Amino acid sequence: MPRRLRPVELDFVASAPLRLVFTAEAAAPPEVVYRALADDVPGWAEWFTGVSRAVPTHGGAGRDVRLTGGTRFAETVLAAEPDAHYAYRVDTTNAPGLRALLEDWRLTPAGGGTRLRWTFAADGPAPFRWLMTAARPGLGRAFRDSVRALDRRLARP
Repeated sequence: MPRRLRPVELDFVASAPLRLVFTAEAAAPPEVVYRALADDVPGWAEWFTGVSRAVPTHGGAGRDVRLTGGTRFAETVLAAEPDAHYAYRVDTTNAPGLRALLEDWRLTPAGGGTRLRWTFAADGPAPFRWLMTAARPGLGRAFRDSVRALDRRLARP
């Protein structure tokens, strides 16, 4: 059964009790990467590790995301700055332990491509924070693999 999380705003990315930050570079320019993040929400299932379904809701102001294994997120988009910034918070989820979650994507030009910085900002009880910290290497690997998959998807004609 979905649970409502604490509604956080963009400043949570700096104040969250748990912040995991990952970076990777994509060959595509920021405007192309941004469109894949913000405009092609269903496409996430084809490149982001663990996402089995993603659909925009509320005319693009929200997202409904399902992960492999059954975790569900109903999200609100908080930032949609073309070619630069995309962020969303989770409003409801069936995932245990979460109290608040915001994911923040920053895009900057880098040598003809894009440097992506993904911040996973969350709050939950101490065991949740410990578990997520322990999972950091796996999350980083999944993020880098996802960016490589996005690169391959964007390179297709």
